[in-house]
Parts: sequence; C-alpha cells; structure tokens
Amino acid sequence: MRRLTMKQILRRTVFLLLAAAVLLSFGGCSNKGLIQFEAPKKGQQVAEINVENYGTIKVMLFEEQAPKAVENFVTHAKEGYYDGLTFHRIIDNFMIQGGDPDGDGTGGESIWGEPFEDEFSDQLRNFTGALSMANSGADTNGSQFFIVNTDPFTGGSEELDYYNKTIRPTQGHAAIDYPAAQREKYIEAGGTPWLDNVHTVFGQVYEGLDVVTKIMSEASDSDEPVVIKSITVSTYGE
Repeated sequence: MRRLTMKQILRRTVFLLLAAAVLLSFGGCSNKGLIQFEAPKKGQQVAEINVENYGTIKVMLFEEQAPKAVENFVTHAKEGYYDGLTFHRIIDNFMIQGGDPDGDGTGGESIWGEPFEDEFSDQLRNFTGALSMANSGADTNGSQFFIVNTDPFTGGSEELDYYNKTIRPTQGHAAIDYPAAQREKYIEAGGTPWLDNVHTVFGQVYEGLDVVTKIMSEASDSDEPVVIKSITVSTYGE
C-alpha cells in the first residue's frame, strides 16, 4: 500500500471536512428557519393544555413574533379563564377550536376587554401543530384559539399551489411566495396555508399532537363535550 505524503494527507483532510460541511448544510435545509419545528429553547414560554379523558397537549409560544396573542393566551390561562371550557369546534383533518365561554363560537373576549390586532409573521405558518387565534375578520382577536392538524400533502407542490394560488384568492387573500423550506414543510407535515396572514399563529405543538388526532377521530362526530381541564404555563428548562 502506497504511503501518502503529509501534503496529500492534508489535502484529503480538507476535502473531507468540506464534504461534511456540505452534507450538514443539506441535511438541515428542510427545517432551516422553521422555528416552529425546533425544540423549545430554555427560557421560552410553554403551555400544557390538559384535556379531560384525552391527555396533554404541549405547546411552545412565540412571544417575539406575536407578543399580544401570547400575552392574551398566557394571562387568560394563568387566571383560569380556559378551565372547564370546551373544544366546541372539532373538524377531522382540519383543526380543533376552543376558548369560548359560551361554547358555541360566538363568545369570549381578550384580556383588554376588546378585540386586538392581528400579528402576522413570515416566520410562522399554519402548519400542522400550529396554535392560532380564531377570529371573525381582520383584527378581531379575543379569547378563542385553534390547533391545526391535517394530513401531509400527498399531492405535493400541486396541492400546495392549489390552496395557495387558487383557494386564497377566492377568499380575497393574495397568494404567498413561500420560501423553499416552508413549501417542503407544508408538503411533509400538512397544514392550512389558506389561513396564513388571516389567522395569527402564536404557538406550536411540540408534544401531544397524537392527543389532537385522538380528539379529532373520536369527537368530531360526537355530542360528548371535549373539556379543557386547565392550561398551565411555565418557562421551559426552569
């Protein structure tokens, strides 16, 4: 076996290091810039939504991108506003919606006693697992929220483009020029792109999406109420 010179060894080492760096960059591209799919960071606010007979849904909150929506949700949760309320709207392969004291989608108010404005961020989208504000039009946020949960887009880019470029304009909203990573994530994870820049995303499920799925599969066609026992807010890692 021919022995390599020191110069050849160095060249090969540099080549391998460069190759490894390229592989790492490609390996992380699908989640690049997708803060919703990163693990919660130490010091980040998180919430546990405890659902009677179903389990716990853990969400991380994005205070920097949606400060008022997070403050509203956190304050309501800490004051027990949501305790005993129901997920009054459950649609399989779409979302579960709760936070209305009237239990029919017509009630609830913000912590300020009046509707507050939308907070849209191009960093946050209505992917599966998104925690978003329900509303009745622009800047009408109160207490109601929903969690998105759909199947992946088996139709690939064509399916995403249908929702984005066909459905959105019929609802009066312009199509969005999604970055490649967001397009890939929508196709992989599913979601509701027609709700982007229509409903404020302020959190993401990081554990317990199976609980959401179970609620959908068992309660979407049932009259049995799905009750929120409590919502507990804490600081991640503390």
